[in-house]
Amino acid sequence: MPRVIVLDTLSQDGLNLLTAAASQGIEYEVRTGLKGDALRDALTQFDGAICRSGVKLTADVLAGNHRLKAIVRAGVGTDNIDKVAATRLGIVVMNTPAGNTLSTAEHTFAMMLALSRHVAPAYQSLIEHKWERNKFMGAQLADKTLGIVGLGRIGQAVAKRAKAFEMKVLGYDPFLTPDKTRELGIEPVESIRDMLPLVDYLTVHTPLTEETKNLIDRESIQLLKPSVRLINCARGGIFDETALAEAIAARRIGGVALDVFHVEPCTESPLFGLPGVLCTPHLGASTEEAQTQVAVEGVGLLVDYLTTGAIRHAVNMSPLDAKTLAGLRGELDVAHRLGLLLSQLERGVAKTCVLHYRGEVASKNTKLVTAAFAAGFLENAFDEDVNIVNAEVLLRERGIELVEQRRGDMGAFSSIISAEVVTDKESHRAAGTLFGNNMPRLVQLDEHRLEAYLDGTLLVFTHQDVPGIIGRVGTIFGQHKINIAQMSVGRAEPGGSAVGVLNLDQVPSPEALREVGASPGIHSAQVIQLPPAGQLPGWLQG
Repeated sequence: MPRVIVLDTLSQDGLNLLTAAASQGIEYEVRTGLKGDALRDALTQFDGAICRSGVKLTADVLAGNHRLKAIVRAGVGTDNIDKVAATRLGIVVMNTPAGNTLSTAEHTFAMMLALSRHVAPAYQSLIEHKWERNKFMGAQLADKTLGIVGLGRIGQAVAKRAKAFEMKVLGYDPFLTPDKTRELGIEPVESIRDMLPLVDYLTVHTPLTEETKNLIDRESIQLLKPSVRLINCARGGIFDETALAEAIAARRIGGVALDVFHVEPCTESPLFGLPGVLCTPHLGASTEEAQTQVAVEGVGLLVDYLTTGAIRHAVNMSPLDAKTLAGLRGELDVAHRLGLLLSQLERGVAKTCVLHYRGEVASKNTKLVTAAFAAGFLENAFDEDVNIVNAEVLLRERGIELVEQRRGDMGAFSSIISAEVVTDKESHRAAGTLFGNNMPRLVQLDEHRLEAYLDGTLLVFTHQDVPGIIGRVGTIFGQHKINIAQMSVGRAEPGGSAVGVLNLDQVPSPEALREVGASPGIHSAQVIQLPPAGQLPGWLQG
């Protein structure tokens, strides 16, 4: 008889579903506030666990657990669960990504409206026995332009509500096609920089990544209207809070509303107390309805898994038998790295991904290999974890076509994986293979054949095939004390176009990168970040 442990406070509706699951042979106990040895010992007595953010399921807590089969997080974030440790133990980790959507979207609008109509300072004025109607002249939302960065579930929910308020909605999401964006009633823009001068309101609904960190900073603020109002109910750190405080003080922007902060809990900020600022303590998902929904959804996921084996919203790898995993690990690693590479090379909105398998790999489970590519391609695009369980679905939800092609005959290598991504602006193709059992190599980039290491910090630069190019790049990096670990160059024909791939020991500074890009004969230069050699994604470790 499967047993479930409830580790954090859960809504009564969720507990009622667990009680009803007794008819399916499931027992449950509520044990909240557990830590350390008590938590570790308790987990060994159950087949499934459901939690929120209070309990910390670390590697130490999970170590040696051979009974626990599934953990469900009633909510989106799974930072409190060591997913690598869970995967190694064959524990499926699932979350409830849709449960908080409406509450967070509504809180975004609450912040937007309260900021526009000076609700908080007007009420404070009344508390202070003042009647200052003229001081709190507001702005209406109708006919204003709202810019949304990130068009996932929450971003789309915000857009839907903005249309009801008769706002014009612009949207940017590199993983949503323009046609799909327009279907949602949103006008797509090619870049965030293009959007910034056009908007009266800007809201962000993206994960915090290297690309989105300080998305709004001193430089980007200069592109905004002086009357613009900025809202962040997504992740702290997407806005540079110091830069916002400076802009508010200088009256360079009209207002700021934050529900999230770079460091939380946050009780001190340069923004607190400034006019035109509204802040709340991470309340986006703090509604009774949201907590009920994530509890009900979470219990449903856990009961379905324990009774039927169904897995939905998994954030780590679905369990595979050891033989299948051992026979595919190298190919999965190559595909994942190719996805990461192409996601960073692409300009424009992706429309199609085509995976070509040739040689021995064509006879293996290429569906999993394709999913590994998709996981790499989307890895930095989502707030929730992307893995081979959910990557393909997430890719297709963004309107991106995914195609597989296979050939059993061998080419230059016994096995080769080639991936082509077509966007609305251009296309790129990269091919990789395995040297030995665990050494991924890049053997083609666009029309250029080469042999480069698929790990660490890469500089990919296109150039004219003329003497002196490589020497100048080496000289620039030498002057900036950047060591070149490996180098590979490919060309289509002598004197024509060529590509260079350098493996670097350090990430080049913006100054060094600008010097390389400005060097005669070099057409483009871009830094690509890949995992170190031998480092596998969490869902592939085991």
